[in-house]
Amino acid sequence: MKKTIYGIMGGLLTAALVSSCGEDRSGEYYALITTQTWMYETMQKEYLYYQDMPNKKSLDFFKKPSDFLNSAVSSKDKKSGATFSHIDSVYVTSRSTSNTPTFGFEGAMVRANNGSYGIRVLYTQENSPAYEVGLKRGDIIIAANSKKINSSDLFYITSPKEAYLFTMGKLNEKGFDTLQTVQMPAPRIVENNNLYKSQVTDFGGKKVAYIMYNEFGNNDTEKLKELFNSLAGQPVDDIILDLRYNPGGYVTTAQMISTNLAPQEAIGNTFLKMTHNDIINRTDVLNFEQSLLANASALSYNNLYIITSGNTASASEVVINCLKPYMSGRLFQVGTATFGKNVAQQLFTDEEQAPMLEFWLTNSLLSNAEDFSDYYTSGLKPDYEIAENLKGELGELGTEQDSLMLPILKHIETGSFPTKDKTEETPETTSRSIEEKYYFNSSIDLKPKSAILE
Repeated sequence: MKKTIYGIMGGLLTAALVSSCGEDRSGEYYALITTQTWMYETMQKEYLYYQDMPNKKSLDFFKKPSDFLNSAVSSKDKKSGATFSHIDSVYVTSRSTSNTPTFGFEGAMVRANNGSYGIRVLYTQENSPAYEVGLKRGDIIIAANSKKINSSDLFYITSPKEAYLFTMGKLNEKGFDTLQTVQMPAPRIVENNNLYKSQVTDFGGKKVAYIMYNEFGNNDTEKLKELFNSLAGQPVDDIILDLRYNPGGYVTTAQMISTNLAPQEAIGNTFLKMTHNDIINRTDVLNFEQSLLANASALSYNNLYIITSGNTASASEVVINCLKPYMSGRLFQVGTATFGKNVAQQLFTDEEQAPMLEFWLTNSLLSNAEDFSDYYTSGLKPDYEIAENLKGELGELGTEQDSLMLPILKHIETGSFPTKDKTEETPETTSRSIEEKYYFNSSIDLKPKSAILE
């Protein structure tokens, strides 16, 4: 790739190029900004929002790559504290395991009426420290090594550094009751089981398949094929796809899942459109491909119910948006509005100018077969709105004790969702405000919201 060096702050440039003794040291200067220059050049050609980039003279090319990127991206490439384009400093050999040592559970911060905080466990990964000590969905951690949990303590989930003695608690009307203690061993790299749960259960005399999928991984194809082959081999009336904790992932995996959930008439037709900037001037199209079907033909079933929350993002939203044109009256979204990310990132690398750097750049707008992509602001809104009450009894996922399952089971049994109390239907009641009544933030909020193009 041709290298172009941009001038930055004339006085500083002059000082860097020529030492006090008159020696030309421009090579040393250029070496310091080679990676950032390559990033800027790549963005000028490939970035979906290249027209929003600051003038090169206003950018500090001496910043480390991640900080330089944050200073160059468009406001359209950010949302709720997340920047969609991002840097990985080293090549990730596998995305099926955690990138750093962890305890292997996800959780959300809850605040008691007296202002004290606890971490509510959402789910644990098998073969993890959390699973081994018996931590389970619904448990509440109120202290670590006798230090009370505060609102900034999600690092116990996202990046723990050592073993901790967790104090467990239970919510009461004022605060937390102290229960037992749990000795958590040292954190370690944990395998992520993205296909977290799948089962076929009798509900109201009907066979209902429940699938909880928590990230669109690039190594999940065989497990997904086994799942859909299994469903093809037994009569299933309805399917529930639980994406409430799924922040996204690989578009090709979303395509594979969607193809196996789509009706037969969708096969061979448009799944997803990816529109690039006006320099590239191209729209790439992915179809519901016959070759992606786990069985010879599409599954035969009645309704598809998709559970969502504000953490349902990116590739998850692609599944919902791209199935809708083919499943009118058969696809029902239950939960709260999705995150609202309608763009994809592609990997750019250059071993010479940016060695050991993964540059994931937003380079296309995502739309369905009907060209709908307008969900950045408000997300994809549910057909039946209900939030997970993280202060209440969470119940086992995919069962009648799971509050987000109840309206779905009602619809499966009667063909209608439950009638809501009129007080819940005021114009001021939105998905975001409903969720915020119940929790402060969660570890899933901090995960990258990604639609990754290979």
